[in-house]
Amino acid sequence: MSKQTNGSAGASQKHKSIPMIKIAPYIFTAPFVIYFLVFFIYPITQTFWTSLCQQVGFAPPKFAGLANYKLLMDDYFKMAVQNSTIYTFFTCLILVPLPLFLAVLLDSKFVVKPEAFKSALFIPALTSVVMAGLFFKYAFSSNPAALMNALIARLGIPAQGWLEKRVTTWIVLVIFCVWKWLGVNIVYYLSALQTISKDLYEAATIDGANAWDRFVHITVPGVKPTIIYVLTISIYGGFSMFAEAFTLFNSARTPGDIGATIVSYIYAQGFNRNNFGIASAAGISLLFGVLIINIIQLSITDPVGKNDD
Repeated sequence: MSKQTNGSAGASQKHKSIPMIKIAPYIFTAPFVIYFLVFFIYPITQTFWTSLCQQVGFAPPKFAGLANYKLLMDDYFKMAVQNSTIYTFFTCLILVPLPLFLAVLLDSKFVVKPEAFKSALFIPALTSVVMAGLFFKYAFSSNPAALMNALIARLGIPAQGWLEKRVTTWIVLVIFCVWKWLGVNIVYYLSALQTISKDLYEAATIDGANAWDRFVHITVPGVKPTIIYVLTISIYGGFSMFAEAFTLFNSARTPGDIGATIVSYIYAQGFNRNNFGIASAAGISLLFGVLIINIIQLSITDPVGKNDD
């Protein structure tokens, strides 16, 4: 009798545990799903709706169709798109290959105490953008006694108004970005380099491969997923740049819009002019623009190896 009782009790506990097993994945994934819906899907949906409305300040929105998107075609927005594209191109051109080269160098036997260099290169990433922006603002000031003007004066070059001309402004912004994020990308590459077997390098060396051959045929393929990831986040970071330009000029609007970016355009329209309809239209345009660029980039670079034989 007791065996039957124990058997029936065990069976009932087993049947009770089955529904719990089925619902457990939903319980564990619920925080992410809720976060994704509340802080990603809802803001995008609301922003898209606002982009279709005429809304100035806190006045009730009035549906306006695609009128806000037509108003985006002004000179200010075109300049912002052009600037953001140039900035993204040059930051990607530097922040993708240069950290890889430095990571390979730090991972080699030629650098003494590489930990010290790793720490020094990563410190800028821990620095506040505002504090770093203030430093760059005064270092690249038009004052002849400013740091950069004092350095180029030793080369016989006259003082420059770095933040007064478009070309020099973007040179400063690119230098700022490289200084800020170089160490982070180096850490990404160093982590990827640890996954490559040292036996491959030894075998290639025995077969007569030089350092460049080992780099091209072993290192680059081994860190390809990381290269694609760094390129993807660099594209996103380039087009979403705002704080750097804002701290250099203390405003979203710069003289002659030489430092205008798409995000600064959104800020100026939304908070300076209180035109949330146009600001939302610019935000949606930025979202889909970056999405399309990254889709094209990922299809070309083939991160999952679909085209590999």
